[in-house]
Amino acid sequence: MSKIEKLEENVRNLSPEEFSQFREWFYELENERWDQEIEMDFEAGKFDRLIEKARQEFAPR
Repeated sequence: MSKIEKLEENVRNLSPEEFSQFREWFYELENERWDQEIEMDFEAGKFDRLIEKARQEFAPR
């Protein structure tokens, strides 16, 4: 049985209260990882073009 299969089985066997706690924890973990990914992309300059375009579009005229 793979790690994923074991996790799936364990999650299926959680009580409703445990599942709720797990869901909340997993949601927070997913958000943390998303934030880290965005931060790394920003630091790598992946948003530079978009930022410059926004500055041009919203610059005072």
